[in-house]
Formats: sequence, C-alpha cells, structure tokens
Amino acid sequence: MLLVVGQIGKAHGIRGEVSVVVRTDEPEERFVAGAVFTTEVPRVGAASGAHRAPDKLTLTSLRWHQGRIIAQFEGVDDRNGAEALRGVLLQVNSSDVPLSDDPDEFHDHQLIGLRVVSIDGTDLGSVAGIDHAPASDLLVLDKSVGGTALIPFVSQMVPKVDVAGGRVIVDLPNGLLDL
Repeated sequence: MLLVVGQIGKAHGIRGEVSVVVRTDEPEERFVAGAVFTTEVPRVGAASGAHRAPDKLTLTSLRWHQGRIIAQFEGVDDRNGAEALRGVLLQVNSSDVPLSDDPDEFHDHQLIGLRVVSIDGTDLGSVAGIDHAPASDLLVLDKSVGGTALIPFVSQMVPKVDVAGGRVIVDLPNGLLDL
C-alpha cells in the first residue's frame, strides 16, 4: 500500500525547485537526497500541467524554508518543469516504512478495514479511511446501517485500537453518527 508523505506545491525560483508540503511525522527520514517517490496526481485540485507527472521522482537535494521543504527532483531543471508537478502527491510503499514502537501511533493502512465497535460491543461499521484534518485526524466510518460518518481520532472518543484483534473501540457522544 502506498502512503502519502508529501505534496508538491508551487515552483520556487527558476531552476526547477518546488516547495513540498510535508505529510509525514518523520520528514527527516523520508526526505533525503536519493529518495525515490511514487507519484500520484490527485483527481481534484491539481494544476493543469500536473497530469504529465512521471511515475517516480528522485529527490536530488532539499533545504528547509519557512516550515516547508524546497526540493529539487532529478530531471526537473526549470520553472516550467516545476510548475507541471504542482499538486502531485509523493508516496512511499508501506512495506518500506518501519512500524513505530509507540503503541498509540498507527499508519493509515493499519487502521483501514478494522471493525468499529462501541464500548458496549455494538458493531458500528468499519474504518474506510483516515482524513488528516488540521485540528485532528478523523476516522472515516463506513456505517453498518449505510452511509459514512467521521469520528475524531482522539483518545476520548477512541480509547482503544486493537490492530491484532481487528477492531477499534469507540466511546462516542450521542448523535455523533447522525451528523
């Protein structure tokens, strides 16, 4: 499974550099010279030229600037090439990412597909995805009764994640799944 670790933003200068919005907790491990990323053009929000992105991009150099990475990729030598990459997602294979020793840290692919049950044992559905919102991550619940709902992925509402047991136990306020 591919994990998104960044998204290419605007071109920076005239020599092919781009800004990268980091979408990983460990940028210093993912973004190093020589790293190879699988690319994906998002269906929505990509710049008009981004549909021509190569399948893979190799990072040749990077530096930090105002909380973002300024990156140079192999074969991208001018502003036009950089602009064509705007909006492209940078991904790594989940099998290349070591699991964390922290028992409260999970990768998206570990959560997707797990059953979601209330603290009284009621089956609510399954985790269809993770929405990485600015305030907190949200579990996208594919409800057993049809439809979807969002559950804030915070310890007050998700007291236990049992990956080995294939379930997420939730303690939700009344009406949250009705929104």
